[in-house]
Amino acid sequence: MRVSVASLRVFGCHRDGRVVVIGARDLRVVFGGRVRAVDGVDLEVDAGEIVALVGESGCGKTTLARTLLGLERPSSGEVLFEDKPLDYRRLKAYRRQVQLVLQDPLGALNPRHTVYDAVAEGLRIHRVPGDEQALVADALSRAGLRPPERFFLRYPHELSGGQRQRVVIAGALVLEPRVLIADEPVSSLDASVRGEILGLLLRLRDELGLTVLVVTHDLGLAWNIADRVAVMYLGRIVEIGPTAEVLQSPQHPYTQALLSVVPDVGHTEQIVLTGEPPDPARIPSGCRFHPRCPVVLPECTSVSLPILGVGGGHRAACVRVE
Repeated sequence: MRVSVASLRVFGCHRDGRVVVIGARDLRVVFGGRVRAVDGVDLEVDAGEIVALVGESGCGKTTLARTLLGLERPSSGEVLFEDKPLDYRRLKAYRRQVQLVLQDPLGALNPRHTVYDAVAEGLRIHRVPGDEQALVADALSRAGLRPPERFFLRYPHELSGGQRQRVVIAGALVLEPRVLIADEPVSSLDASVRGEILGLLLRLRDELGLTVLVVTHDLGLAWNIADRVAVMYLGRIVEIGPTAEVLQSPQHPYTQALLSVVPDVGHTEQIVLTGEPPDPARIPSGCRFHPRCPVVLPECTSVSLPILGVGGGHRAACVRVE
C-alpha cells in the first residue's frame, strides 16, 4: 500500500501542524574521545520535504547521515523518527522505513547479482509478503526502468551509470520507505543524466510522499531540488532556511564563500577561503569558522554562538546576524 503525505498527518505532529518524520536533537558523535565529527546538531525534516545538507568534505555531513540511518551510534543526543527517539532494539524495522541511496551505484551493486536479485534483496531480508516479482517490477517501473522485465536478468556492468543509479533507487523503493537519505546521489553521473535523477527524486516525493535528505557538497544541486538547505561546517549547522532565501541571501560568511563559486546561483565575486577546515579534534574557540573567515571580527574568537534551532525560518550562526 502506498502512503500519501496527507495520511502521514497522524504521526509526529507538532503544534503548528508540521509532521516531523526524521531528525536529530542535540546530536553529537565523537570518535576516539576527541574527534567531534557531529557536535550538537538539531534538525527536523518534515513529511514530504526535501532537505539538502551541504558543506565541504570533512564537515560531518556524512557522519550525520550515517547516524540518522542508525549506522553510527550517537555519543549523546537523540535521533528522532516520527518525533520519537530511535529505538536501537528495533533497527531492522527502522531501516526498512529509512533507506540509503549511495553516490556510487556501481560500488553499491553486487556485480554477480542480476538487477532482479539486487532489487529483491531487501524484500528477502525483511521477509516482505506478497508477489516478489510484481513488487520488483513495480519498484523498477517507479524508478524509470520500463518495461521492468527487460532489466530483470541484466548485470550492473551491462547498464549505464544512470540506469545503475535507478536500480539502487528501486532497491530502496521496493520496501516502501518513509525516508530516503541520498548521499551525493548524482556526483558520479554525467551531467546529462544528473537532471534525470534529480527529476526522479522530485517525482517520487510528489507521487509517494517520500521525505528526502540529500547529502551534497553541491549548492547548485540544492537549488534545483531542495525545499530547505542546512549548511554544515566542522560538525555544526551554521545556516539553515528555505532554499531560495539561503541561496539568494546567504547570511553566514561560509555559505557566501560556497555560493560565490557556483555558476548561476552565486552573484558575488569569488571568495577564496584560506587553509583547510580545522581538525575536529581541536575545534577553535568562539565561532569555529573564524580562522578562515574573510570578515572576522575581534569578538568572533571568543563569543559563544548558540546551536541553531530547527524551525522553518532562515537563521545563521554568525555574530553579524545574531
